[in-house]
Amino acid sequence: MSEHAPGQEILIVTGMSGAGRSTVANALEDLGWYVVDNLPLPMLKTLADMADRSGGALPKIVAVIDVRGRDLFDDIQQTVAELREHATVRVVFLDATDDILVRRYEAVRRPHPLQAEGSLLDGIRLERERLQELRASSDVVIDTSRYNVHDLSTATREMFSAEDTPGLQLSVQSFGFKYGAPTDVDLMVDMRFIPNPFWEPELRPLTGVDAEVKDYVLSREGAAEFLEHYVAALQPVLAGFQRENKRHVSLAVGCTGGKHRSVAMARELADRLAGVPGVSVSLRHRDLGRE
Repeated sequence: MSEHAPGQEILIVTGMSGAGRSTVANALEDLGWYVVDNLPLPMLKTLADMADRSGGALPKIVAVIDVRGRDLFDDIQQTVAELREHATVRVVFLDATDDILVRRYEAVRRPHPLQAEGSLLDGIRLERERLQELRASSDVVIDTSRYNVHDLSTATREMFSAEDTPGLQLSVQSFGFKYGAPTDVDLMVDMRFIPNPFWEPELRPLTGVDAEVKDYVLSREGAAEFLEHYVAALQPVLAGFQRENKRHVSLAVGCTGGKHRSVAMARELADRLAGVPGVSVSLRHRDLGRE
């Protein structure tokens, strides 16, 4: 194996089937980790080498490893030891009580991967026996017995997010109603209550990116009040989305042609919302440049 780049992290998520590996993997993916589920264990070292050659494109890797790996799963201790010679590796073990695991499997009506011809509880007990040593040597053990999906996602985010990792990605886009309202957004506002700069000859060839149009739009009656109250109203909404583990939210700002009012107001909203704690904002103009 080649020498890994400084700062490369590998997180191995494992543990009892039904204890929440998929939930944890999804939460980590939302935090920017590159997640691979059910990767054959020998391939993990190959993946780490490929990450080295990516020029830093994959600095944080999550490998979800479980008993579906069959006999290869038995070599996880040796594989972890080899990886630790070159990279920062942590093993996260997810566990839950037998009765909770039985309840979860019954809810989804799927067999345990180790139960074979036996009962569901037989499979759980066999898996627990196989994983006893790994559990004891893991860096983090999380008992998910009292967690629902949202609680486990929140706990994962709190445990593994960097201080500068945003809790929520907010995408702001401007658009023109004449080209059709977007259907894949969470929130939408209409700027057609503001006089249209299109009817001002000196502003018509410009766009909301230009200072003259921005000043015109923001100085119209009702514009300042809208900005103040709408940003204030959005803050508890965005905070609530974070509590509910909604990681991506889209806001569409519309006007007639998507050239003047919506562009200016979308830019202003994006600037103001970028200051909301835990929120990272991106901005795009869907219809800017159309005739």
